[in-house]
Amino acid sequence: MLRTARILAFSVAALGTALPALADEPTAETVIATVNGTQITLGQMVAARLVLPDQYQQLPDDVLFTGLLNQLIQQQLLADQVTGVPTKVRFAMENEERSLMASAMIDQVVNDAVTDEALQAAYDAQYANVEPGTEYNASHILVATEEEALAAKARIDAGEDFAAVAAELSSDNSAANGGNLGWFSAGMMVEPFETAVMALEPGQVSDPVQTQFGWHLITLLETRPTAIPTLDEVRGDLTAAVQQSAVETLLADLEAAADITRPEEGAFDPALMSNFDLLKD
Repeated sequence: MLRTARILAFSVAALGTALPALADEPTAETVIATVNGTQITLGQMVAARLVLPDQYQQLPDDVLFTGLLNQLIQQQLLADQVTGVPTKVRFAMENEERSLMASAMIDQVVNDAVTDEALQAAYDAQYANVEPGTEYNASHILVATEEEALAAKARIDAGEDFAAVAAELSSDNSAANGGNLGWFSAGMMVEPFETAVMALEPGQVSDPVQTQFGWHLITLLETRPTAIPTLDEVRGDLTAAVQQSAVETLLADLEAAADITRPEEGAFDPALMSNFDLLKD
């Protein structure tokens, strides 16, 4: 990719040749240029554009056309100087062809998989039986010792405002907000803090609760039910899940039906993959 980008950059900057005239209704087979008799087609140029880095995708079409055409011409000129197909090139081309064919199949599978019916089925499977949960809005006062927590509770029980005491005593960043922690749901707070919150009624203040952070006094401000998302709100996630499931199902089916042999464990030294001398001619 870096080599491609460098060649394209050189082509755009240094080779501002005139664009060839295209025939009416060009196709992927339309010949754009020739290099010593070798054809460069419009399909090859489109495929080359597909793999350009993002910064080049933003260039104007006329600049890209000239740059890509010059890149392909340069590549063909260089390729023509090589006699035969070098070993490492042959294996790389085999891998690239396999990868591209596999990607084409995946594109087909994921495109076919995402239908309104499939998305609805995925949504129902995930949310149809989900009961709304509860979110909690609570405040706390965090101090270092149980004695400090008991003293703070005594002040609140005597009528002092919880938020004012929290602003004075709490040792964490919530003190600036009167100890308010905002909205949270089950699983977001540590135990036994979460257990204490869930046992409170709105307006009630807990006894001191110890966690790894210190000692807390907690007051529950209010609760609300958590909303179950609509299909449109989770469409992106459902689409990805449907696509992933379709690919996994296809691969499982193909592997079950295929005649595959794998080496026995220990048959080959994994370090062989680092023996690049195997690719030398």
